[in-house]
Amino acid sequence: MDITRREFLKYTAASSAFMAIGGPLAFAASKDQTVDHWVKGVCRFCGTGCGVMVGVKNKKVVTVKGDPNNHNAGFLCLKGALMTPIIYAKERITEPLIRKNGKLVPATWDEALNLTASKFKEAIKKYGPTSVAYYGSGQALTEETYLASKIFKAGLKCNNVEGNPRLCMASAVGGYVTTYGKDEPCGSYDDINAATCFFIIGSNTSECHPIIFKKIAARKQADPNVKVIVVDPRKTNTARIADIHVSFKPGTDLAILNAMAYVIIEEELDNYRFHSKYVNFMDNQKNKRTFEDYKKFLEDYTPEKVEKISGVPAETIRKIAKIFAESSATMSLWTMGINQRIRGVWANNLISNLHLLTGHIGKPGATPFSLTGQPNACGGVRDTGGLSHLLPAGRLIKKREHRNEMEELWGLPKDSLNPKPGYHTVALFKALGEGKIKALLILCTNPAQSLPNVNKYRKAMARKDNFIALIECFRDAETVKFADVVFPAAFWCEREGVYGCSERRYSLIGKAIDPPGKCRPTVNILVDLAVRMGVDPKLVPFKNSADVWDEWRKVARPTPYNFWGITRERLRKESGIRWPCPTEDHPGTRIRYVRGEDPNIPKDYKHKYFFYGKPDGKAVIWFRPYKGPAEAPDKDYPFVLTTGRVIDHWHTGTMTMKVPELRRSFPNAYVEINEKDAKKMGIQNGDRVLLETRRDKMVFPARVSDVCRPGLVFVPWFDVNLMINKLTKDAFDPGSKQPEFKICAVRIKKV
Repeated sequence: MDITRREFLKYTAASSAFMAIGGPLAFAASKDQTVDHWVKGVCRFCGTGCGVMVGVKNKKVVTVKGDPNNHNAGFLCLKGALMTPIIYAKERITEPLIRKNGKLVPATWDEALNLTASKFKEAIKKYGPTSVAYYGSGQALTEETYLASKIFKAGLKCNNVEGNPRLCMASAVGGYVTTYGKDEPCGSYDDINAATCFFIIGSNTSECHPIIFKKIAARKQADPNVKVIVVDPRKTNTARIADIHVSFKPGTDLAILNAMAYVIIEEELDNYRFHSKYVNFMDNQKNKRTFEDYKKFLEDYTPEKVEKISGVPAETIRKIAKIFAESSATMSLWTMGINQRIRGVWANNLISNLHLLTGHIGKPGATPFSLTGQPNACGGVRDTGGLSHLLPAGRLIKKREHRNEMEELWGLPKDSLNPKPGYHTVALFKALGEGKIKALLILCTNPAQSLPNVNKYRKAMARKDNFIALIECFRDAETVKFADVVFPAAFWCEREGVYGCSERRYSLIGKAIDPPGKCRPTVNILVDLAVRMGVDPKLVPFKNSADVWDEWRKVARPTPYNFWGITRERLRKESGIRWPCPTEDHPGTRIRYVRGEDPNIPKDYKHKYFFYGKPDGKAVIWFRPYKGPAEAPDKDYPFVLTTGRVIDHWHTGTMTMKVPELRRSFPNAYVEINEKDAKKMGIQNGDRVLLETRRDKMVFPARVSDVCRPGLVFVPWFDVNLMINKLTKDAFDPGSKQPEFKICAVRIKKV
């Protein structure tokens, strides 16, 4: 969609009124301007995966509108509709750069590639394969992540392959795998149209996933009996349309979820027929237990006991538990508020516990559904195995049979893959600072701004004996400051490739225009670099991303991820297909783990449900005790700091700050303070407020409101000039290795 400044102001004014009651800014395309042709693609921002149509005129992108044939039905949020200026930003890198005498200067492709290859080869020769690493992104194409992971794991025998989904979705992965045996949601966006209860926890859906929230709002408007429960310490725009908003002490939601389970059993609202047949009960030591044992475990989580922990009235806990259980179809949605915690996996498990306990799973409208923050965190890093402990399609590095499968598929000698998982993200950048990692390739992400406790890791990136190469589009990305070589990449619709969104939907981004200057598609950069590093050319016989896609289809075919039927030809014709999809005439899968819906289940299977990721086909209800945050408030740091997005911006702002309308509408970060706290401290809107944690301190303008509960402050993280991750803590979940961005102790003072 192409809009003028006048139209933007009109939409913003309308949006302000709509957002006050919780509605998202979402709209269909206005009248099309004249274009030469349209190219089908996918939005570049969040994990919703909205289909777009890119309008091209005179070989330039002139407009973007929603794809009416994709799940978003032609609607886009404002960020999606305003992508065009990003392509032509003055900050585009259009030629290779090499750092000489402290400055990045233009170089030839041969110079940049040869220098990078020599540094990696030198490190491997002197220190072994574990001295090099790759750090990728949930924004990279599926083909790019699969290829990079193959180059390092198969070509260099190095498992130091990570990606920024470790910072956002690793706990969701851990939750799905430990509960169901396999990653990725079992439901789809179709469930929104059938749900009669939405249980939204740890997600400001209206601002972070506006098109999904539009669907929820439309569902509620169509049926007044539909209930919305929002569990969030902040009274966000999402919470403002809730039938019940549950505000709680940050970090205590594990206790609340256990209390809900207690109430469901106490009121005999559990589905005994379902959980007695399809569920195992298991304690933290992975011992099988009984339903009676689970009831005993929950006695520590009566609503009255949990009220003292969480600050939520016992009666409210009872009420939401009953609504959840008694609904004909409950859909849970969550994202970073659950995942970015030192017990994020446990929190994910506890949400699934409620669904398995009540049988709200595997039927239209009833599903536990994690929302994804990046456009390809699911279809790229998670599915293709782009993390240090994974191999493609859900295989694990530590399992010999999985390594042997991949060795056969990749044409490698048996037992030749490195059996030891590599460094996870926090450990990787720590190792960089300790000199254990000598050479690092970074693709399509900005860790110098996005890592927690980022000062520590900026120092690591600044070590003189490190070598860092970036594949990047924009010279103002903060990580460029630490690069020794920068390869200019084709951006978004300047090359072809696949994204996979939250509902397991793979969609194709078509190539609409040629990239500027000397920019190249990342697939071609990776292949060229791999060969120069000494990787066997037979491992990387790819001319383009379509070649990589076909190999990825073959690699996934023997697994439950099977999407053999999602050919390039189908992707060019159709607006996304959900896996599993085993044949070219298969329509894609709406619901997993249900006979007749999931093609992984034989038609003659004796039961309706089959959780085939588990050896006995049963899902798990876990005994997960309450555990508080790594750093709770105390007398020295009495407030809780949390971070997140605003509707106008995305991630580190590298793209959205290049859109004039978005930059003008929201130019700077701020600190959001509860009005009662502000009154006590004499703070008014616009005052300068010092935030200080045990790691750093920074001054922000104040925004006083009733959004945060007392004792909580919030800062959005898009602003490079007010880099809130200098204050956040890098403690991480021992299971998922995902950091706890959402909670740390802070003190505040008016200055």
